[in-house]
Amino acid sequence: MGRLFFVVLKLLLTLVILGAATWGTGFLLFRLAGATAIVAAIGFGIAALAGLVGIWTSDARLPLGFAMVFVGLLSWWSSFQPSHDRNWIPELARLPTITQEGEVLTVNNLRHFRWRTEEDYDQRWETRRYNLAAVTGADVFLTYWSGEAIAHLLVSFTFSDSVPLTFSIEVRREQGEEWSALAGFFRSYEMAYVAADERDIVGLRTHARREDARLFRLSASAGQARDLLLAYVADINDLAARPRWYNTLMTNCTTVVYHLVGSVAPGWKFSLPLDPRVLLSGYLPSYLQQIGAIRQDIPLEELVRLARIGDHARTLSLDDPDFSAKIREGVPTGRP
Repeated sequence: MGRLFFVVLKLLLTLVILGAATWGTGFLLFRLAGATAIVAAIGFGIAALAGLVGIWTSDARLPLGFAMVFVGLLSWWSSFQPSHDRNWIPELARLPTITQEGEVLTVNNLRHFRWRTEEDYDQRWETRRYNLAAVTGADVFLTYWSGEAIAHLLVSFTFSDSVPLTFSIEVRREQGEEWSALAGFFRSYEMAYVAADERDIVGLRTHARREDARLFRLSASAGQARDLLLAYVADINDLAARPRWYNTLMTNCTTVVYHLVGSVAPGWKFSLPLDPRVLLSGYLPSYLQQIGAIRQDIPLEELVRLARIGDHARTLSLDDPDFSAKIREGVPTGRP
């Protein structure tokens, strides 16, 4: 029995070292540059291999040595701090802030760019006011650019007296910086909120990027949508005050929204179970239908077909003030 215990312990320690080695190697490759990154990653891998040898030869010095190296790496990792003060790309140069006076929300730095292509656009930042008493509901846009598994999520709040207000959670890139999903695990990018007019943020994806955009009307009541909007307001202002890292797995366009909805979900008619589809965001429609957040009386395949708004949106001008109303034509409402 004692021998079995030590074998199991060695296996567990092996898994721990392999996990630490994988993370540490990735961190060094993405946070250092050129040959330095490769040399450092190889050296760290050798230290991990020595630790594994020490575990299975009962030489405690070797895994202890690796542990010290890993603690040093963690210390360096923890020294990286997010910032709002960098040379950002223009479309993410400003973060929104929102103030509330009674029933009026004032959104500062609302983005309303006029997109012709991703590189050719007119910059426009606005201040707009929205009436909380006029909230009618909330909708979800999913835009696909590479297969069905991954999509970008936008949440849009509708009003009886104004065009929708849309929020997007983005990787806040610097000028000249390229996006890498793997780099997103290693404190490479800050997170940004974008508050925008749909002619900007949906139009960017339908017109400039020509992505497959799909629109789903949520079953949330006006009161539930208002609660979620105020949860967004609080988090948007918190981010504006305190920068945070984007993380490909834990802090992204769906997981942040999942937590925001979770903060107000006790008052909603559906529960919010954790599910792999929260991470594989392209499959969110089946998850949303399962929990009752979108129509359940329409087969999912038909709901997805009706949700595809990209081709229709591209027939519309982004200068059309009725753009938001027109892209909703033919899309089922959130409730029967």
